Amino acid sequence: MPEVRVDSLEFFKSHWTAWRYLGVAHLQVENWRNLYVFYSILSNLLVTLCYPVHLGMSLFRNRTLTEDILNLTTFATCTACSVKCLLYAYNIQEVLEMERLLRLLDERVAGPVQRGIYGQVRVQLRNVLYIFIGIYMPCALFAELSFLFKEERGLMYPAWFPFDWLHSARNYYIANAYQIVGISFQLLQNYVSDCFPAVVLCLISSHIKMLYKRFEEVGLDPARCAEQDLEACITDHKHILELFRRVEAFISLPMLIQFTVTALNVCIGIAALVFFVSEPMSRMYFIFYSLAMPLQIFPSCYFGTDNEYWFGRLHYAAFSCNWHTQSRSFKRKMMLFVEQSLKKSTAVAGGMMRIHLDTFFSTLKGAYSLFTIIIRMRK
Repeated sequence: MPEVRVDSLEFFKSHWTAWRYLGVAHLQVENWRNLYVFYSILSNLLVTLCYPVHLGMSLFRNRTLTEDILNLTTFATCTACSVKCLLYAYNIQEVLEMERLLRLLDERVAGPVQRGIYGQVRVQLRNVLYIFIGIYMPCALFAELSFLFKEERGLMYPAWFPFDWLHSARNYYIANAYQIVGISFQLLQNYVSDCFPAVVLCLISSHIKMLYKRFEEVGLDPARCAEQDLEACITDHKHILELFRRVEAFISLPMLIQFTVTALNVCIGIAALVFFVSEPMSRMYFIFYSLAMPLQIFPSCYFGTDNEYWFGRLHYAAFSCNWHTQSRSFKRKMMLFVEQSLKKSTAVAGGMMRIHLDTFFSTLKGAYSLFTIIIRMRK
């Protein structure tokens, strides 16, 4: 069986590629830096800032109620997407520090058991990728079909333009080209904004599990110095905690924004299906849209829960090693580590909401509460 190559940074390649296209990866661009900065400013000005604005200028000013609802949900999603992208761009240097810590942790992975744990990460992150493909493809497909099957000339998403696109073929094609290119740009932003937290939290969980195994092996091999192995494990724990704190600070505000927008859009999407939308393609779009919004936050919440669980088990790992035959110095260091590991480590979004499955279900409950308010208002 071939040995699993341990390189956590390979899971960041798709994100760096996306950030490069989004004009965010200026730290990794060496050639043509001035040209890249110009591209970054232009693309983010035209799409990241102007795309939500051109949607927002048309809020509640459309021809039908269905278009108003589509406009509102798209505006909320695109605005949140743009804000998250700008927050990540502002703190992008933190990703380099995360990579440095992951390299240190990767160097400590040894043995078939730990490599087997690392091999499971590939499967988990491949499933995360399938989730996001399953989210975006149906929504994009039915948005396009809804646009193509319109009986009269219209836009993919109801929006405002500073020119008359309805009575001019040239302006009509320009408007639709801008919307198609813009939504593709925003989907790429959304992918990297929603996928990156799940990836780094998954990597943290896997390194905690591997550290757990290394603790269990401390003192079992008489040819090795048990105290040095313990110190190395404690250093690994410090690196994982530093990585966790950097990740938490990096994703905190974007995740808070995503939780808020998810509750709002799930509520609006379900209300549109139940009360307002009658066109078949629009109904299919809102069905997949209402399913997609919770799935965007589920992987991050799942791995946030996994982090909390494995952080909470590390003190068991310390007592699983061959500690009772060791020196007083070893036991003193082990007890200090146990005291440190008892401190609860939970990723928090915006200093208020845990990145946890409990928050995932609370978000759905919040969407239901908003939906009941809409029902009462209709009565």
